[in-house]
Amino acid sequence: MKIICIGRNYIDHAKELKNPIPEKPVFFLKPDTAIVINNKPVYYPEFTKDMHYEAEIVLKISKKGKYISELFANRYFNQITIGIDFTARDLQSECKTSGLPWEISKAFDNSAPIGKFIDIHEFNSHESIKFTLSINDNIVQQGNTKNMIFSPGKIISYVSQFITLKEGDLIFTGTPAGVGKINVGDTLSGSIEGKELLKFNIK
Repeated sequence: MKIICIGRNYIDHAKELKNPIPEKPVFFLKPDTAIVINNKPVYYPEFTKDMHYEAEIVLKISKKGKYISELFANRYFNQITIGIDFTARDLQSECKTSGLPWEISKAFDNSAPIGKFIDIHEFNSHESIKFTLSINDNIVQQGNTKNMIFSPGKIISYVSQFITLKEGDLIFTGTPAGVGKINVGDTLSGSIEGKELLKFNIK
């Protein structure tokens, strides 16, 4: 199982981090040890003092595919959820400054909690799905898939040019504006169209 993460897929988020707007999808990988399920707590790692939350819609790939046409890409996933791409922002800044890869700041253990998956057919259109992230009952991020720079279909088509997608692979589709720091003791909850699918504590 692979975890493929799309970066800078919402214009407002790219702007808030002072990043250029990409002309094609930017992606990186996380290992399966990053996944946290069943609302288990996430322990704040000792190697960072500036861990940020990034809420994202997550696609679950339902069948194997390579060089997938964008026209048929929606046939390759059948479930979605909300997930968090945790980022050690201080380490990421060091990597960017030095021109080094980001994995140390993105791919660490327990950096990708995911919620309960729901069937994509519950929605009238996967081109316009609302999602929110709350911390301690205060909404900190609100997103809608219609505001993605690259749609799920475009993402699947592009990524599959380079990497064969297999059943069970996960694609984190990017985060909207509003990312920020988390602290020990925080409770994070994520919802899609008002339905809570993820809730866990930071310890």
